[in-house]
Amino acid sequence: MSNPSSPGAETEPSPTPRTITVVVTTYNQPEWLELVLLGYSAQTFPEFQLVVADDGSGPETARVVRRFQTRVGTDLLHVRHDDLGFRKTVILNRAIRAARGEYLIFTDGDCIPRRDFVAVHRRLAEVGRFLSGMAIRLSAEASGQIRGDDVTSGRAFRLRWLRSRGARPGRRALKLLPVPGLGMLLDLTSGVTPRFDGGNASAWRRDLERANGFDNRMGYGLEDQSLGWRLTNMGVRAKQVRNRAICLHLHHDRPYRDPEAMRRHAEVRDRILRDGLVRAPSGLQELDQISEAGESDGAGSPSVG
Repeated sequence: MSNPSSPGAETEPSPTPRTITVVVTTYNQPEWLELVLLGYSAQTFPEFQLVVADDGSGPETARVVRRFQTRVGTDLLHVRHDDLGFRKTVILNRAIRAARGEYLIFTDGDCIPRRDFVAVHRRLAEVGRFLSGMAIRLSAEASGQIRGDDVTSGRAFRLRWLRSRGARPGRRALKLLPVPGLGMLLDLTSGVTPRFDGGNASAWRRDLERANGFDNRMGYGLEDQSLGWRLTNMGVRAKQVRNRAICLHLHHDRPYRDPEAMRRHAEVRDRILRDGLVRAPSGLQELDQISEAGESDGAGSPSVG
């Protein structure tokens, strides 16, 4: 991966992104993160910056990142803050701040990208749109059998290989078939409303800044989709790419799922949709008011390595 230059001072983005940053969120899943980073080391389009947005992981995650920094040089940046509970939106905003790309791809540290993942997002990027993808969820059995060379060789994305390891992708198996044009046809006929999914989405930096990024106040549940609804309210429409930008979601539990937080976030969603809200009340511009202790005292800043 090469070191992209500064986006420049133009008011309008170019039709094709000149500089790209991939933002990968993670929290204490170093084995999964290693597979994901291997996926990005094998991309067919290598000209991008990679930012690991770390929501307070332990030292093993830092060791994984350092190993890959040695391998890929300065294009891999580790942005981290202390573990004070689920603060994914805060670390995402810190990653956006640290990113150098004019176009940002968002994914998670448990989503292994196919080798054309970055190339597809770059090719399908469009001014006035954000891209809406998804991930193929794997069982615990299949997830545990994927090794590094399965990722870098592309073997892990072959339907027969996945099925032999216990994966049962159902109808989503169609997107893994090597049939030219099939992914586009499936996207055009999917009937699924596109949304901003944090495991597989991308947007222009300029639009993210106008929306004030992610909402720092939100925990788990609708925190990524709320950004998509605000982008839509500003006139940035979703573009379906779920059958062309392919990644595999490794199995894990979600102990941080909080029904009360989900209820509150549903109220946030209703307010965004009802009132046509565009900007997050606490987002990119309010980051300096969030300290490492989770207080609004203006003293906080992430550690960047």
